[in-house]
Amino acid sequence: MQEELNQFERNDVWELVPCPPSQTIIGTKWVFRNKLDDQGNIVRNKARLVAQCYCQEEGIDYDETFAPIARLEAIRILLAYSCFKNFKLYQMDVKSAFLNVQIKQCQEGIYISQSKYTKELLKKFGIEEGRTVSTPMATNVKIDKDEKGKSVDESKYRGMIGGLLYLTASRPDILHAVCLCARFQSNPKESHMSAVKRIFRYLKDTIQYGLFYPKNENFSLKGYSDSDYAGNIDDRKSTSGSCQFLGDCLVSWFSKKQNCVSLSTAEAEYISAAFCCTQLLWMKQILADYKCSFESVPIFCDNISAINIAQNPVHHNRTKHIEIRHHFLRDCVSKRKIEISFVPSQDQLADIFTKPLTSETFASIRARLGIMHIE
Repeated sequence: MQEELNQFERNDVWELVPCPPSQTIIGTKWVFRNKLDDQGNIVRNKARLVAQCYCQEEGIDYDETFAPIARLEAIRILLAYSCFKNFKLYQMDVKSAFLNVQIKQCQEGIYISQSKYTKELLKKFGIEEGRTVSTPMATNVKIDKDEKGKSVDESKYRGMIGGLLYLTASRPDILHAVCLCARFQSNPKESHMSAVKRIFRYLKDTIQYGLFYPKNENFSLKGYSDSDYAGNIDDRKSTSGSCQFLGDCLVSWFSKKQNCVSLSTAEAEYISAAFCCTQLLWMKQILADYKCSFESVPIFCDNISAINIAQNPVHHNRTKHIEIRHHFLRDCVSKRKIEISFVPSQDQLADIFTKPLTSETFASIRARLGIMHIE
């Protein structure tokens, strides 16, 4: 408690002034927490003096509120930048910023994991025992609405999905499987519950896995985009997948079902590349604050037809059925903000965000994304 008060004094946190008339005085309260390590052992006693803002009334004591919230990608960019510049981060509220992520800074780089949270999830849903699997989703099983299947506890199913979604902050290897299972939260069946439990069995086998950001001089910005054409059995919509790197650090990723049905593989891939382009342009803006500039940022795509649509105006005229909002990709390519390049399918790292993969392929891409065992 004394350390907290000394910190306030050193930083000139407040200034004593006469009380304004007709103003409600906001009290203070001490909050005590025990900081635990990943094994559950107490490593530090923390005390924080906070304001009792809950005693204020809207319209009387204040008119509006504002809470600055950082996107997870922005925080990962900061971590990647610290590896590039080789400096250590201090005073970072990891718990609120990363949803229970453990961060370890060492000479080799930065490790980000949620092993403690993973153990809590497994215990909460009673999946601590039993066999494990090497991938979060089987390649020989197609998940659909299963309208004739037996229903399961909707509340429990949603709780499991919610817990897994938190975990994707540091475990992009489960993102596609979790997002696919999340589509059936309104009326989950036994087949859906079985798929979710498989994800937990995979996590049981990879509890200590997390993201690794290595220290190196490479700070280039690049993205990978891919799609699973007509992969959804119920409505035949495609799934877009993408990931973005700063050097060798994976800082952003997503897996999302497309809004409309694509008429060809090229269209599905083109739409995915447009999503990836949007994210890269946002990252360029963020990195400008770090005095980092990038000329033509590459997007790696494994579909030549989609690349031709983005580069060739003749192909562009043949694709008027594609929503106009996706054609800004071609505009970015023509202005040299983005460069779309071909990558062989075996080197397409975004593949893990669009479809189930074999154990060998999955393990290979997982390692290249920087997801590894963390001691």
